Amino acid sequence: MSLTHGDRLYWPKQGVTTAGLADYYCEVWRYMGPFVVGRPLALVRCPTGIAGQHFFQKHTWNGMNRNISLAKDPLDEEPYVSIHDPNGLIGLVQAAVLEIHPWGSMVGDWERPDMIVMDLDPGPEVSWTEVVTAAEETADRLRRTGLVPFVKTSGGKGLHIVCPLTARAEWPAVKTFTKDIAVAMAADSPDRYVSAITKSKRRGKILIDYLRNQRGSTTVAPYSTRARPGAAVSMPLSWEELSPAISPDYFTVFNVPARLAAIRSDPWADFRKAAEPLPQPNTRRGRGSQ
Repeated sequence: MSLTHGDRLYWPKQGVTTAGLADYYCEVWRYMGPFVVGRPLALVRCPTGIAGQHFFQKHTWNGMNRNISLAKDPLDEEPYVSIHDPNGLIGLVQAAVLEIHPWGSMVGDWERPDMIVMDLDPGPEVSWTEVVTAAEETADRLRRTGLVPFVKTSGGKGLHIVCPLTARAEWPAVKTFTKDIAVAMAADSPDRYVSAITKSKRRGKILIDYLRNQRGSTTVAPYSTRARPGAAVSMPLSWEELSPAISPDYFTVFNVPARLAAIRSDPWADFRKAAEPLPQPNTRRGRGSQ
């Protein structure tokens, strides 16, 4: 599809325009598409770029591009935004969408998520090395329940540990499972982790945020840009790549195409093949000593 105002600046200091962002998404579409197509979306729009107003949007707006679809949530009077192809994604770019946050469930199967997300959000005075260690511990705990964890940078401050699920369990069960993991980590290492969002308890600790795993909550999509200085993106990694050398905002619209051209294989290529059912309560092993 054609763009209007292709020279509009979204990241002025980096010189990223509407056309530049559209080019980036064309480069990454084949990797990103499976994580955004056919899902309800929540969006961060910045009509005058990152220096201007930011607003969160999940429902239709006046003048919405015809390539952007609507999805009727049975529990919401207003339909959600959704996309089905690259034209829909470019339609979002035209609408100054600088962050794309999908649900963990598909349109048409609203109540049964097909992934879980553990968001590792470091508080003040937490080193990046500690966040990397926390990701490895979180992944280990998830593996011991039978799930297959994948990791990506957030494009902001932390890391996301994502496990594909077969879409059987409903949201309350998934939330309970992830809460159990977070609470166990905080109980085992109270000097390192918290499972409550209270800011007063966060200094020097990492929040194990399990609240992404409830109906209507979202997480920034793999390869989505962030509406922050630097034009960083949320980047899938292999576990071998994860290290203190790669910060959460290391990957940007500028270096991602070169990364994709250089890597031998997509680190998340087998994401959907790795889906497992949500573990039953009697098979869950949360504590680090087990």
